Amino acid sequence: MGSVTRIVVQRLLLGILTLLVVSIVIFTAVNLLPGDFAQAVLGQGATEEAIRSIRRDLGLDQNIVLRYLDWLGGVVRGDLGVSFAQMNFQSNMGGGEMKTVAAQIAPRFGNTMFLAGVTAMIAVPLSITLGVLAALYRNSAFDKGANLFTLSSISSPEFFLAYVLILFLAVIYPVLPSLSNIYEGMGFGERLEKTLLPALTLTLVVTAHMMRMTRAAIIQLLSSPYIEMARLKGISPMRVIVRHALPNALAPIINVIALNLAYLITGVVVVEVVFVYPGIGQLFVDAVKIRDIPVVQAACLIFAGAYILLNLTADIMSILSNPRLRHPK
Repeated sequence: MGSVTRIVVQRLLLGILTLLVVSIVIFTAVNLLPGDFAQAVLGQGATEEAIRSIRRDLGLDQNIVLRYLDWLGGVVRGDLGVSFAQMNFQSNMGGGEMKTVAAQIAPRFGNTMFLAGVTAMIAVPLSITLGVLAALYRNSAFDKGANLFTLSSISSPEFFLAYVLILFLAVIYPVLPSLSNIYEGMGFGERLEKTLLPALTLTLVVTAHMMRMTRAAIIQLLSSPYIEMARLKGISPMRVIVRHALPNALAPIINVIALNLAYLITGVVVVEVVFVYPGIGQLFVDAVKIRDIPVVQAACLIFAGAYILLNLTADIMSILSNPRLRHPK
């Protein structure tokens, strides 16, 4: 087995082990949440017998270890269970087909991925361009202005940036809709229009990290001997940075981009709530409100899995893009 293949396999095994540990933490933390689904369904006037009956029907009276093993076995088989809210609906209304947690999450996760994709298509090229220009014109007015703007945006809470954008782009200058009421069957153009405002909010949040890492990585390389040689040959500063410095700075840039892409999937809860965007973050908040444990557990596991997967991807791409990591001494 080659050195690169061995390192990749080690990273994958470590990712699986990390996800297993995270699943234990998620299950334990969710079951320690205050409140009780049976009590929330029946109300304050419910009798202890009725509460015990619902808890027994949902399996909440079983040992927590057995419940975890049962849940983990279902996850391995691709079965995330049925949400408590759906089970309660069926028992009270008596009809229709119960919707599994996976069926509930699938369209919401698709919406979140669409939002993350639109944000990434705006933020990644913008961040790299700003980082290259800031390194090229280091300590200039442009460099200082770009740093000030990005630091201001990252220092502001997401909900504050969201409401500022709503004020200027949906109220004062109504060019974009303030609510992202996405629905199934919506055309791509209309869907993109309703997604732009939350995407711009997330762009302001993640651009600073990527821009500053790009700038720092390029500036660090500008003092290298091969860069000095390229300058002595009369190559233009922009060509030196783009053709010689930027390819060798890819490893740290890829890492920070992957971390911010992970945030776009796991950290969109506030933005989705503000814009009423029907993503997995909004579903997660709604499930927490009614103590719908299967949905909360599934959403948390998806967030953790996406974060771990993107970190592993960044790690592997850093290895493949850096000869020193491919051939460690």
